[in-house]
Amino acid sequence: MEKRKNYLLNYKKENYKRIPLDINKDEYEKIKTHAIASDGSVNGFIKRAIKETMERDNNNL
Repeated sequence: MEKRKNYLLNYKKENYKRIPLDINKDEYEKIKTHAIASDGSVNGFIKRAIKETMERDNNNL
C-alpha cells in the first residue's frame, strides 16, 4: 500500500500544478451550492468554468 501511495504522490508532483485560490467565504458557499446542485464538486466546477471560458475566448479571437 505504501508503494502505491508513493507512486501516486510522485505522479501528482510530475503531472499536476496546484493553483492557490483565495475567495470570500460567502462566494465560496455560492459556488459550492451551485456545484452540488449540478452533481459536482467545487474543484470540478472551477475546472469546468476555466475550460469553458478559455474555449469561448479562443472562439472569439
